Amino acid sequence: MLHGLTLVGGIFACSTSVLFIKGSQMHPATLACARLLVAVVVLAPVFVRDLRRHRGAAARAQRRRGLLPGGRLGLHLITWNEGARMTSAVNASLVVNMVPLATPLFLRMVAGERLNRGEWIGTALGSAGVVLLTARDYQLDPMHFLGDAICFGSMLLFALYLVFGRRHRDLPSVFLYVVPLYGTAALTCALAALVVSEPLAHAFEPWELLMALGLGLVPTVLGHSALNFAMKHFRGQVVTVSNLSQPLFAGALAFVLLAEVPTLEFYVACALIVAGAVAALREA
Repeated sequence: MLHGLTLVGGIFACSTSVLFIKGSQMHPATLACARLLVAVVVLAPVFVRDLRRHRGAAARAQRRRGLLPGGRLGLHLITWNEGARMTSAVNASLVVNMVPLATPLFLRMVAGERLNRGEWIGTALGSAGVVLLTARDYQLDPMHFLGDAICFGSMLLFALYLVFGRRHRDLPSVFLYVVPLYGTAALTCALAALVVSEPLAHAFEPWELLMALGLGLVPTVLGHSALNFAMKHFRGQVVTVSNLSQPLFAGALAFVLLAEVPTLEFYVACALIVAGAVAALREA
């Protein structure tokens, strides 16, 4: 039950990222670097605590496992920040929620994990729910094509990054994995920011600092850390199918914060996505 609540809480936290991204004018690479540095600083005391508990060569080798997926996470955050700004929120949500369609191949290649019948059914139901939720407002606009393509590449990077969390499920502490991962991702974003013009434009404005702090604390420290924790305790496809509920949380936030009344399709999509998660969990 605790693991399940952690997963749900992490998905909700991740669903807030688009609000902070849309509210910021920082360069995508700089914004991604800032959120990751916030996460590293906040989690550093926990990392040091677990470092003392798990000493030795084995622990050092385990900490190095976050380096490769960290680079992928950094590239994902840069491309997601850029793509989400170049297309509509609906288009970005639909594309990024195609992750369960990509993870079966990655799970097989990286973690040696094959989907069972319940996970295939859950993937189909959850994906149908996302399509129902977004298809009506999806815009086939040439002006959005590049943004959609960038979001698609970002989705593949996110799927591969998540699958690596499943591969390293034997780690004694998730923080020994995610803190080096966030640090590597921050370095990747910092290097990317160096090649763009005016990477620090708007960076020190109070509002921009608030957006970076929010991104670091909510969707990163709480969201991504919880997803990596869930990858230790659930099968990979269960996590990615459950992650399809992000648009549902986003819709709930829009209702509370923006007084946007959900449509009938929203409730039907909710039922399909929840049914998909249940189907995947039943045979996990």
